[in-house]
Amino acid sequence: MAVATTIVVLAPKALAFPPDVPSKSQVQSELNALRVATEGSMTGYSRDQFPHWHTVSGTCDTREMVLKRDGTNVTVGSNCYPTSGSWFSYYDGVTRTSASEISIDHIVPLAEAWRSGASSWTISRREAFANDLDGPQLIAVTTEINSSKGDRDPSAWKPPRTSTYCGYSKFWIHTKYRWGLTLQSAEKSALQTMLNTCSY
Repeated sequence: MAVATTIVVLAPKALAFPPDVPSKSQVQSELNALRVATEGSMTGYSRDQFPHWHTVSGTCDTREMVLKRDGTNVTVGSNCYPTSGSWFSYYDGVTRTSASEISIDHIVPLAEAWRSGASSWTISRREAFANDLDGPQLIAVTTEINSSKGDRDPSAWKPPRTSTYCGYSKFWIHTKYRWGLTLQSAEKSALQTMLNTCSY
């Protein structure tokens, strides 16, 4: 038990996991509970509907908080922007030493959330979603891998490292569950396949 506890505590920091990643059994229950529905319209969508990177503490905004959380040996200036550090990008296994080459990925993209129920939310709820530091919704990755993902769900895009399928499916499912978003049937199938790779 002590060994298992050590792994749980240390692995997220080493792998730059976001917080609140549940067990496989819990996430399976959450996936089963999510409502399957046809994807909604993009009518009315813009990123401005999800105000993001708001100030969290002092001069630090959400993006800067994630850069500090997910990086190694990160130092920041008076404006909270990193001046040094390194970031291991979970999706593609690349390490970068410049914060300008790192993007903060919304695990469930803002446009995907809009199509999955967020179009009916208030602006303040969408802002909370876009700046969610409590769940596994934000992660620091390379700018190019974030661009390649775009707003696609797991039926259309998966991280290139198959070893991340377990974690990625957990992040996605738990985020949709926490925020009461819906799934498409193809998305659910893809997530189940990825979740099946989990051993924890």
